[in-house]
Amino acid sequence: MNKDLIISSGQSEVEIALLEEKRLVELHKETPDSNFAVGDIYLGRVKKIAAGLNAAFVEVGHEKDAFLHYFDLGPQLASFNKYTKNVLSGAATGPWLKDFKLEKDIDKGGKIDQVLQQGQSILVQIAKEPISTKGPRITSEVTMAGRYLVLVPFSDRVSVSQKIKSREERERLKRLLLSIRPDNFGVIVRTVAENKKVAEIDTDLKDLLAKWEHCFNALKSAKPPQKILGELNRTSAILRDLLNESFTNIHIDDGQLYDETKEYLRMIAPDKEKIVKHYKNPEPVFEHFGVAKQIKGLFGKHVNMPSGAYLVIEHTEALHVIDVNSGNTAKARHDQETNALNVNLDAATEVARQLRLRDMGGIIVIDFIDMRSAENRKKLLQKMIDEMKPDRAKHNILPLSRFGIMEITRERVRPAMNINTSELCPACKGTGEVQPSVLLIDDIENNLRYLLNEVKPPSVTLCVHPFVESFLTRGYPSIRTKWLLKFKKRIKVKPVNDYSMLEYRFLNAQNEEIK
Repeated sequence: MNKDLIISSGQSEVEIALLEEKRLVELHKETPDSNFAVGDIYLGRVKKIAAGLNAAFVEVGHEKDAFLHYFDLGPQLASFNKYTKNVLSGAATGPWLKDFKLEKDIDKGGKIDQVLQQGQSILVQIAKEPISTKGPRITSEVTMAGRYLVLVPFSDRVSVSQKIKSREERERLKRLLLSIRPDNFGVIVRTVAENKKVAEIDTDLKDLLAKWEHCFNALKSAKPPQKILGELNRTSAILRDLLNESFTNIHIDDGQLYDETKEYLRMIAPDKEKIVKHYKNPEPVFEHFGVAKQIKGLFGKHVNMPSGAYLVIEHTEALHVIDVNSGNTAKARHDQETNALNVNLDAATEVARQLRLRDMGGIIVIDFIDMRSAENRKKLLQKMIDEMKPDRAKHNILPLSRFGIMEITRERVRPAMNINTSELCPACKGTGEVQPSVLLIDDIENNLRYLLNEVKPPSVTLCVHPFVESFLTRGYPSIRTKWLLKFKKRIKVKPVNDYSMLEYRFLNAQNEEIK
């Protein structure tokens, strides 16, 4: 399966689209100064102990205190707290744990007020980003993820991913890590480490230990609440977790981000460095690769499928609801049961895609078309399981209920991606009052006159809806030709499919909007 990563960098955010066989399957948005991302490590302060919840609320700098449940403390909490106290007081001489005496693991069934106190400083890691009115969900079991390994401080265990099936390979990796890991550092071997050379795994381990050393140095002078170590940016994290032989191209429209990504790939996968390409065309990168059009068609309330069936997706505070409708397929020349099965199987594929694409988490309820056959219901369940296998988020799928309802729980770590695909009415601009759209060309010309006489940019590109572009450039003499004669300046007219009928913008030579 071919995978392409398309990255569009704007002034306020970076958009990352993952395509599989040219189909959009994941979309991420990242702001340059984004805080509280999953994996970030903070020195926090315990603000409140909620004994009834067996949890604590920890100040990490967010407007809402972070939530820390007893089950998220991790068995090595006492060791983490001792280490944090030593570093803050200056008693720790270095980051390494060779001479550090591990504390006894905390009781799995204990109470939070037995191990934490109000006002205490504690090292925590973001497990779930702030969602809606809730603050971040955190854990005190700090880990550091690399390309092939996950470093687990204050542990002596070496675990190998269950997805590595070969017993010989599992034993090789375990022997290797036991021989090179430092004392009191545990390691989890990731699936992508399978069949990798010793040098590659050793390099990854050294990088993670360097991160731990950086964390130690930052912690020495930290005062809560303060970020100690940030996770990789979203682009690098996706490459770290997903990069494999199936990646064919990475297109980036920003020079600095292109250089950073190329440098990161040079470290983790030198043979893949050549797939990174700097996109320099004037047409927006999402437009060129068809991503913008797919976003418009996939993030609305109604999602159409090639078969003629469609989904209706509703988001609520408690859960997500997806209704499957047969649409035009109801007229197919099959019996009702066969039609229902075909529509449901198509819908299962699209639902799995939508869950990844929108990053929907929590409880998802899917109302499939009713089927009487028990065999067909089993086929649908198996289809959904197969389609969800590529999803990296933890999930559980329940069989269809008597009413044709399927329930799925999916790990919620980030807010669900919700993009408004509706456009303002081209006539009223959303005010409910009809504007004189017949004056559009006059309005464009007046603004054009002002730009050319007052701003005087070296070049001007007018971006409009394709219908308006056709109106401006067709015929003889065209309106664009009349502007050339009138203003003594050649105006480039560019069609943009994303624009509403009466929307227009002026761009300079650097493709920046001229206000």
